[in-house]
Amino acid sequence: MSRRFVDLSHTITEGLVTYPGLPAPVFTPHLTRERSKTMYAPGTEFAMDIITMIGNTGTYLDSPFHRYADGGDLSTLSLETLAELPAVVFSFPGIAGDETDGPSPEDQSEPGFDGRGITADAFGSEDLRGAAVLLSTGWDALFGTPSYASGAPFLTEDGARLLVEREVALVGIDSLNIDDTESGGERPAHTLLLDAGIHVVEHLTNLGSLPFRGARFTAVPPKVAGFGTFPVRAFATVDAAR
Repeated sequence: MSRRFVDLSHTITEGLVTYPGLPAPVFTPHLTRERSKTMYAPGTEFAMDIITMIGNTGTYLDSPFHRYADGGDLSTLSLETLAELPAVVFSFPGIAGDETDGPSPEDQSEPGFDGRGITADAFGSEDLRGAAVLLSTGWDALFGTPSYASGAPFLTEDGARLLVEREVALVGIDSLNIDDTESGGERPAHTLLLDAGIHVVEHLTNLGSLPFRGARFTAVPPKVAGFGTFPVRAFATVDAAR
């Protein structure tokens, strides 16, 4: 059966602000095409560039090392926990493309979701063992705007605890952070999930294009030792008939 590929990553550009307060990426040429012409045969040219970038740029994955000094870094992650994971997509009232100030009041409440916090009730009795649990809030429509940083949806402590108990492989969200960044510094979702070896992917996009079940999710970072977070090219595959 044929498959379609769904891109779930934001594009990284020079100067991109992913998370307020963190440095934006800077691109610097190491070898320009013009200079390379003096080094190779006629008609042969190359460009080699340097990118100066914090790991928390664009759509990225957190490994346990991001939270814990003795946690596994990017070089230790098993591909079986990053690629072709069965995806379960939980959708919550989000924002329309023209709502630049966040969700409208009528979109802010349903079981397991109060407009910001996603609680354990949102997951019902679903079997989630080994799954990539993807939280689709629509907040990605604000990515790259000042509104993205304020009032963003997040996973609550009891929601994270339940996902640990259900033995999920990975949790992703199309929002600013898996935790509430306006909570005064507490980060229970990161703490619980990464302690359990559950990867976290933040700043996803286009999750609304996926079915509740049936997609396969992949988000593989480079194999970097001593590093906890890095951008990924996140994507899903879906049977063409879906």
